Amino acid sequence: MKKSDIRILLVDDEPDILEIVKYNLSSEGYEVFTAKNGAEGVAKAKKKKPHLIILDVMMPEMDGIEACEIIRGTSGLENTIIAFLTARGEDYSQVAGFDAGADDYITKPIKPKVLVSKVKALLRRLKEDSVQQDDIVKVGNIVINREEYKIINNGQEMVLPRKEFELLALLTSKPSKVFKREVILDRVWGNEVVVGGRTIDVHIRKLREKIGEEHFKTVKGVGYKFVL
Repeated sequence: MKKSDIRILLVDDEPDILEIVKYNLSSEGYEVFTAKNGAEGVAKAKKKKPHLIILDVMMPEMDGIEACEIIRGTSGLENTIIAFLTARGEDYSQVAGFDAGADDYITKPIKPKVLVSKVKALLRRLKEDSVQQDDIVKVGNIVINREEYKIINNGQEMVLPRKEFELLALLTSKPSKVFKREVILDRVWGNEVVVGGRTIDVHIRKLREKIGEEHFKTVKGVGYKFVL
């Protein structure tokens, strides 16, 4: 996929940030759209179907957390990459962001060149997805459609946020195998993405709520495994 084919949506209530980030990403050749609050961001996301959304947390009318939840529940946007851009670096904000379905978290201020590198790293996932095998995997009562990013659990179809899906796909690829935390971070989030230590725990908790607590076992000090 060429850079000119990649659509990026920036959502922030600070005009200076929108201008600077848009300039730097447009200079790289990406097609960039902007929105000044969460409500406008949701509307543009539905209309433009971006590949990547960079979303501020603290905004008027609708904050980034609520906007992210709505976007994740919108048909056609389930697999859009979402990264929060915010000055808040507290652990609570990060956990709330991942709970809402975010893929990554960028703390500002951030130098333009660093931001561009971060965006390139995030967009590499598009390439990874394009070469991913199109297959359907059945594990117990769970059917995983890797092509459509859909899950059927006990006959009920559901769409999981991107990272939850990838984590589930990894754990179910070898039931009963214990996946170390560092392996999970590398396989699901990638070496180029720096995430907090609680990120895996948050996603496992969400999977337990949706798929069934009995399927996910914590191996203390090591990692997690999927059990039938």
